[in-house]
Amino acid sequence: MTDLLALTAELVDIPSVSFGEAELVAHLEAELRAVPGLTVDRIGDNLVARTDLGRDHRLVLGGHTDTVPGDTSGSRIEGDTLWGLGAADMKGGLAVMLELARTVVEPAVDVTWVFYAREEVATIHNGLREVFAEAPELLVGEVAILGEPTGGTIEAGCLGTMRFEVTLAGIRAHTARPWMGRNAIHRLGALLGTLVDYEHREPVVEGCRYREALQAVHVEGGMAGNVVPDSAMVRINHRYAPGRTGGEAEAHVRTVLAQHLDDGDEVVLVDHSPAAAPGMSHPLLQRLAADGGLEVRAKLGWTDVAFFSERGVPAVNLGPGEPTLAHSADERVERSSVESCHAALYRLLAEGV
Repeated sequence: MTDLLALTAELVDIPSVSFGEAELVAHLEAELRAVPGLTVDRIGDNLVARTDLGRDHRLVLGGHTDTVPGDTSGSRIEGDTLWGLGAADMKGGLAVMLELARTVVEPAVDVTWVFYAREEVATIHNGLREVFAEAPELLVGEVAILGEPTGGTIEAGCLGTMRFEVTLAGIRAHTARPWMGRNAIHRLGALLGTLVDYEHREPVVEGCRYREALQAVHVEGGMAGNVVPDSAMVRINHRYAPGRTGGEAEAHVRTVLAQHLDDGDEVVLVDHSPAAAPGMSHPLLQRLAADGGLEVRAKLGWTDVAFFSERGVPAVNLGPGEPTLAHSADERVERSSVESCHAALYRLLAEGV
């Protein structure tokens, strides 16, 4: 059997910071084109490899090839631990996918392997969307599993995320005569206090407990050291559970903020990525959890499972590495984590439902 930790190190040693994935993609493409029975399509720096065995079910297995910026000097293995940029997020997952594609050439389910670029940057650049725009038929499947780091557990669904810019108005005046104006920055105080005291929900959706959040993430204001400011802006991020629609989540935030708004104030929704339901009712996902004895928990964040969920395809995250180590200076992955994820997915591909 292939040394999966060494294979992960091989992928880590090929730098692939967002927009610089071409070398890694070329390496993966050569490996996939050598596999008998796989049809491989390349769209930009994205790869889609498919079996066509006429099976009753089709499973999509996907993962992003890019990493965040960082130390690209290469990997280091000590014992059963691999350090390096992308080791957890998500070249361990890519190694599992590549090894399965190379070795399980007659799976019990048809498989679509998707290796896509630019996940770590703005959604507009996401490689999944590039593939869908050019050849949506390549992404058809009944269920999807993304190899994001989950510590070997199944993380089902994901939180939706939306960002607002809230601008409060004031009246300019000289700071020596503040009573002649209205300080917009001071007005932020009460609003920020509401966010500090915000009581988040912890709804349970399909057996998974999600935790919502409403957080200030950026503040701007002020004109000069002797001017009462007439404008101040706070950017707010709301993470909401899949039990709510995007419209309901937006309405909730606007209701929370309403008590602090006057004429001339403005609340603008600047971006939104929807939540995804767990989708664990699909028999392939039930089999994955049961046969591997895998814990199922809510994904407390946003991933591309939402892309598939929006299109009616239930999707989960399952990959080696701890999510808390993603993007960290000491990013690493353990051999046992890579091997256990490989074993769980191997059983699913070999046996099906």
